[in-house]
Amino acid sequence: MTSVLRIEGGHPLNGTITVRGAKNFVPKAMVASLLGDSPSQLDNVPLIRDVDVVSDLLRLHGVTVEFDQKRGRMSLDPTNVKVASRSDIDSLGGSSRIPILFCGPLLHQLGEAFIPELGGCAIGGRPIDFHLDTLRKFGAVVDKRSDGIHITRPAEGLRGAIIDLPFPSVGATEQTLLTAVRAEGITILRGAAVEPEIMDLINVLQKMGAIISVDTDRTIRIEGVDRLVGYTHVALPDRIEAASWAAAALATRGDIYVLGAHQPDMTTFLNTFRKVGGAFDIDAEGIRFYHPGGELHAIALETGVHPGFMTDWQQPLVVALTQARGLSIVHETVYEKRFGFTEALNQMGAQIQVYRECLGGSECRFGQRNFYHSAVVSGPTPLHGADIVVPDLRGGFSHLIAALAAEGTSTVAGIDVIARGYEHFTTKLGQLDARVAYAAD
Repeated sequence: MTSVLRIEGGHPLNGTITVRGAKNFVPKAMVASLLGDSPSQLDNVPLIRDVDVVSDLLRLHGVTVEFDQKRGRMSLDPTNVKVASRSDIDSLGGSSRIPILFCGPLLHQLGEAFIPELGGCAIGGRPIDFHLDTLRKFGAVVDKRSDGIHITRPAEGLRGAIIDLPFPSVGATEQTLLTAVRAEGITILRGAAVEPEIMDLINVLQKMGAIISVDTDRTIRIEGVDRLVGYTHVALPDRIEAASWAAAALATRGDIYVLGAHQPDMTTFLNTFRKVGGAFDIDAEGIRFYHPGGELHAIALETGVHPGFMTDWQQPLVVALTQARGLSIVHETVYEKRFGFTEALNQMGAQIQVYRECLGGSECRFGQRNFYHSAVVSGPTPLHGADIVVPDLRGGFSHLIAALAAEGTSTVAGIDVIARGYEHFTTKLGQLDARVAYAAD
């Protein structure tokens, strides 16, 4: 893919697009297939970069992966799982944080795992040490070396553990689930994340033979079993992509019907979308998001873990808030470095100030740590075209929205990052009558 897109903004986005399986679920379900002793089938799989990376990592470990891209159907056969070359793992690991989640399944299947340096978006701390500490609680032996991290299973196998999370981390919850389901005994995970993607991963593991219960106080109880089998499952739709297109409709005064959008997973977003002044219609096939005319309204917004307002919804919506009348306050409580994308918006004419203080809500864990994690958005401000470089996945899509809403022409460089989580996004822009074209790097 050419990494620079030229966008002629100032034109409403109108039309219909489709979202498939969630980026925050599908790669994890693919990893879960390693735990089975028979093939798995996953439907509604999107064609995104993270799926490619996990497919390649699975193949390195002997898993047969077949992907019907048109149907979105993937088959995964782990019956010949093997130890992979460390140099091959290292060549892939830098583009994703997914390799850390391979550890539990590989320890059960092979007795060892290797982790290279990990990639991902630079939006705040997602420390690998917490994952390693979790694995140690199950009895794994962790050896940090110059070429990476080597993890081995003790002779007696992994055993259940009691784990208390200081924050409902999605990654730490996934790590615990993927490790605990075949560990001997019972694992108690307190303070767990309960996002829809986590619950769908639990659905997959239960289909494989796992015994998992979830209490209302964020406690998950896992009873380890001796063996798991393959699964057949349809991935839940990507609520982040759906919300991103909704924000694009609002910012460009457009009308977008998002096939596959699922109301129950987007309740909090839909409430906020309506408060800002957006409108939507829901049917059995998806959700139509549109700007109904008139002014948009400033709001106070605080991100949080599910069922709060999702941090990945924040960046696209901030672009729409630049067109709302008054002062909007946004308090980010999940990732401490998520407002870097606002520099480009200010360059385009937005008025966004970022602050170290906790604004618009209760004090959060970043309040005394000198991070710019709150923002005040003044609006409405007309946006104009500019030359932009994509900083990360969600910030990058937000820059696309800003360029589409702005008057004049923008060039957006580094758009290949967006392909990590947005399937065929340039094709979808064409389906919405956006005026975009690839440009020379």
